[in-house]
Amino acid sequence: MAVQSHIESLKMRHQELETRLDEMMSMASIDEVNVADIKRKKLQIKDRIEHLQQKRDFN
Repeated sequence: MAVQSHIESLKMRHQELETRLDEMMSMASIDEVNVADIKRKKLQIKDRIEHLQQKRDFN
């Protein structure tokens, strides 16, 4: 069950980053470096979620 709770935690973090990204994109001046950083973090989290789900499904 620890894996599932970790997956849920990562999904929440991913959604938080999505919300932050949406807020940044709605601003008049966009900080491209921060946008790229958030997108990179989102991708890392998504990859980790997929890895954990595959590991969970395999067992």
